[in-house]
Amino acid sequence: MENMIDQDQQWLINSLNATLDTNQQARSFAEASLNQASVQPGFGSALSKIAANRNLPLGSRQISFCHFLLKQFIKKHWQEDDDGFEHPVVSNEEKAIVRGLLLLSLDDPHRKICTAISMAVASVASHDWPDEWPELLPFLMKLINDQSNTNAVNGALRCLALLSADLDDKLVPKIIPVLFPCLHTIVSSPQIYDKPLRTKALSIVYSCTSMLGVMSGVYKTETSALMLPLVKSWMIEFSSILKNPVQSEDPDDWSIRMETLKCLGQFVQNFPSLAESQFMEVLVPLWQTFVSSLVVYERSSIEGLEDSYEGRYDSDGSETSLESFIIQLFEFLLTIVGHKKFVKAFGNSIQDLVYYSIAFMQTTEQQVHAWSMDANQYVADEDENTYSCRVSGSLLLEEIVISCGIEGVYAILNAAKQRFDESQQQRLKGSADWWRMREATLFAVSFVSEQLLEVEVSGPSGVNLGNLLEQTFTEDMASGVHEFPFLYARMFSSIAKFSSVINNAVIDHFLYAAIQAIGMDVPAPVKVGACRSLSQLLPDTNRGIPQPHILALFSSLTELLKQASDETMHLVLETLQAAVRAGHESALSIEPVISPIILNMWALHVSDPFISIDALDVLEAIKNAPGCVHPLVLRVLPYVGPILNKPQQQPDGLVAGSLDLLTMLLKNAPTDVVKAIYEVCFDPVVRTVLQSDDHGEMQNATQCLAALVSGGQQQLLTWGGDPGFTMRCLLDVASRLLDPDLDSSGSLFVGNYILQLILHLSSQMAQHIRDLVAALVRRMQSCQIAGLRSSLLLIFARLVHMSAPHVDQFINLLITIPAEGHTNSLHYVMSEWTKQQGEIQGHLIKSSVGITTRSKSKVSPDQWTLMPLPAKILGVLADVLLEIQEQIGEEDDQESDWEEVEAGDAEIEQDLLYSTGTTSYTRPSNGYLDAMAKAFNEDDDDGCDDELLCAADPLNEINLGNYLTNFFREFSQGDKPLFDHLCQSLTQAQKKAVQMVVSR
Repeated sequence: MENMIDQDQQWLINSLNATLDTNQQARSFAEASLNQASVQPGFGSALSKIAANRNLPLGSRQISFCHFLLKQFIKKHWQEDDDGFEHPVVSNEEKAIVRGLLLLSLDDPHRKICTAISMAVASVASHDWPDEWPELLPFLMKLINDQSNTNAVNGALRCLALLSADLDDKLVPKIIPVLFPCLHTIVSSPQIYDKPLRTKALSIVYSCTSMLGVMSGVYKTETSALMLPLVKSWMIEFSSILKNPVQSEDPDDWSIRMETLKCLGQFVQNFPSLAESQFMEVLVPLWQTFVSSLVVYERSSIEGLEDSYEGRYDSDGSETSLESFIIQLFEFLLTIVGHKKFVKAFGNSIQDLVYYSIAFMQTTEQQVHAWSMDANQYVADEDENTYSCRVSGSLLLEEIVISCGIEGVYAILNAAKQRFDESQQQRLKGSADWWRMREATLFAVSFVSEQLLEVEVSGPSGVNLGNLLEQTFTEDMASGVHEFPFLYARMFSSIAKFSSVINNAVIDHFLYAAIQAIGMDVPAPVKVGACRSLSQLLPDTNRGIPQPHILALFSSLTELLKQASDETMHLVLETLQAAVRAGHESALSIEPVISPIILNMWALHVSDPFISIDALDVLEAIKNAPGCVHPLVLRVLPYVGPILNKPQQQPDGLVAGSLDLLTMLLKNAPTDVVKAIYEVCFDPVVRTVLQSDDHGEMQNATQCLAALVSGGQQQLLTWGGDPGFTMRCLLDVASRLLDPDLDSSGSLFVGNYILQLILHLSSQMAQHIRDLVAALVRRMQSCQIAGLRSSLLLIFARLVHMSAPHVDQFINLLITIPAEGHTNSLHYVMSEWTKQQGEIQGHLIKSSVGITTRSKSKVSPDQWTLMPLPAKILGVLADVLLEIQEQIGEEDDQESDWEEVEAGDAEIEQDLLYSTGTTSYTRPSNGYLDAMAKAFNEDDDDGCDDELLCAADPLNEINLGNYLTNFFREFSQGDKPLFDHLCQSLTQAQKKAVQMVVSR
């Protein structure tokens, strides 16, 4: 085999040909022979020689297989420490032969072969370059500069494009001064090189400048100096590419512009100071590209009259479609608008930018066709904000509002009015496509509805948004729903977003129209829009909906639900949930009809988390409706009881889902309902925790038991007839969930369960506290899930609070309980608690300089100084205090007394607190303390992460702002030397926050 290249080359060629034989036995034998030969010396060089031999009469498939084998050979045998390596390793002599043959093949005229060779070169280079292959870059540069051989230029560029994606911070500064002038020559020579070659050159520029951008965070001066002499010439070339109008049906033109925009984006993001001085050079050509591309886009994509090359790719696998180019154009505009140095360059043209952007957001002919054939695709595209010009344009409008503020909002309002007026004129002229611009404008303003409404409320604008929309909706409702289904769908989904500025009569009209549309024979997109409208309008409406209308809606939605697919089911269920909540008075009469349908749907889709959760939400809305909880529970229990009693006989997911259903029914349920559920389900739920090996079932059973304890409290112990037995069952559950050998996932919700026991059955739990603490420590030390460990820590915190005012007794208890690897349980628990406070780790020790790569971080990870526990606790409390003060400053800059302090003496600002012996300065008033309390407690109405704890948790009564204020004052006055000493470890911001409260 050593002489394979000379003696057995024909055998290798024959074997490669045999892999294409129609006879399976022959193919299998050839493949086995090649696999056996691949581990022999000389195989790689033999393959390379065949790949480089342009005279061999091999078809493209044979050559492709040869290149595939070569790629696999390099991956498996080139580098011993590489992933996927298999013995033997290639010898250095054979490596040199392969490298030489690959380089000689880079100018192959066959593009696919050239690409394959380039990939092989890049694979080898990832291991050998530059140390073992120093001649690679000089050879590639020689090829690039050979204007007489475009094949050589093509091969070198393809190879460099692959290499440039993996360049590091050491190679890029060395390569750019040599490489960029050569690339510039190629890009600026359209008379010599075609657009694909120039595009490839630009892709290398993009990769290198991207890496420079990463480096600029550490080496800002060096990278800027490197780019300074290059920026001007490149900006001139970018302008040259962009200045001519965009051409129709020319994917090569779109591709080179797209790569140009990507490069420009890197220049602007990474070197804004350098690019700013040259930006005006490119602004006018950029605008020319933007405006002219709209003409092409309207004809090819929106009207469908020309080829948009949708779904097509070039030989390198890059998308060549017009839409991909337009999206990149919007991406660059987003970059400019989002940068304060460049957005001002648009000056008074922001409204024009919005005006043209709206036009790009029109539905394309392809979308109209796809959405008309498949409503599910319409729902999916709307919900997921898929990759499209519509989404890119709307994101640009959002960025305009963020960057330009009120001027951006006015630009959107004025451009929208202009587009509405133009579409109306087109309609009067008889244009069949007048609705597209109308729909796009509604889509655009809906996307930024929150920002537009803020301005509408806070101050006048050139356009009255409410009047504009009312006029538009009124005009368009006169259009035929079958002729313009997408416009109707957009009107329905848009009106809810602007209900605060639209006349009630108009809203009512649309509300009833949406109810009717769901039950009518109208195109599917109209029903989708109607559902969106109702799901948003019904929860916000304060007006009673007549019972006949609500009953008709329930009937229509249940029929629609039977026809819905997985994609549209979510929307229908969401609408049904809103209808149940809006029609409280009617819910009891329709419960017998709706509940069985939803329960059946829930059971059919119990393994689909999205649909099953939506179905549970509807059932919860029914449960919460007046008079519905009892009939619903009576309907569920006969079904769920047998499932839980015979879990092994159930389909996958049904047991866990049934437990989830019970937990929902238990939330905020009256005691008699909790008792009814207990009587049917307590024993099988306990058995599930004690016997099941399914983690999902164990988790849901744990939550169900926690809900039972929360709802039943002390009475729960008497329902079974033997309080002692019931309590033992509850403790057995806790014992299994805290078993250190149990998989952590099965114990995931044990924290909440234990909290319910100690909150509601505290007298029974008191005698078990020592055993409980020991079990908690063992479970914490063995668990593999950080969230579980955190939840168990919260139990310790709860026990500390419950032991007040005798906290010392609980601490002494912790000290007496051993913990493996630690002095005692107190030491272990506090060490785990401090790890949770990741933002306060002490002081960072700088261990390295330069860019921190993954390899560097493994060798030299960040190191932190040790901080004493008391200092860390004080730092955590100070951070909470600082957060409260920052919230106050954000919410009420003018009224807060904090503002007065910040506007005080500059000397005080600098020396605010080095030690707490500083004399008092401007003192906050009681109003400040009230504001602190308000800032921290403002979210009380938003609900609690754990609904079971909201009502019963005594910690909810604590005003944290006042508590911290009193703590810091009492500590500073009671033990001032210790307080002063600990405060020295605080940051300046923390010291400032503490001084604010102790100096009153």
